[in-house]
Amino acid sequence: MTTATELTATEVMRRKSRLFMIGAFAVAAIAFAVIAASSINKNLVYYWTPSDLRHAGSKAYGATIRLGGMVKKGSIHKLGGSAVEFDVKDATQVVHVKTTSVPPQMFRENIGVVVEGTMVPGGYFQSDRLMVSHNNEYRAPAKGHPVDRKELERLMKSTEGLEGK
Repeated sequence: MTTATELTATEVMRRKSRLFMIGAFAVAAIAFAVIAASSINKNLVYYWTPSDLRHAGSKAYGATIRLGGMVKKGSIHKLGGSAVEFDVKDATQVVHVKTTSVPPQMFRENIGVVVEGTMVPGGYFQSDRLMVSHNNEYRAPAKGHPVDRKELERLMKSTEGLEGK
């Protein structure tokens, strides 16, 4: 009888430890799910095109979004200080953007941009960050191609004061 009682006690201990492990894993999984569901949504940044933004409708309001597209020709207007407003377009849609960030030196019409901000009820996209897309590929002039002196002087002026940076 002593052997049967010892086995039963061992079985009981194993069952208790298994139940404890299952319970601990369940509590950890629930805690992880709660933390992920409540905090991660605040830190997500969606990348949308103007078409995506228009199709989202009211879902776009208040969400932090990176809006990417091309600066529409003739749409850039400087406001007071460093503020600028312009239109971002894709193949089918246009979104009006107002930004308070200082535009990069390369900012101009028909260049790819990514603006980070949110759609506001006024019907425009309020941005606090403006980035331009550009090609990092350097191509040397073709052999025998003359150097445009005016373009060279313009480029030299745009880099003045950058020697120590």
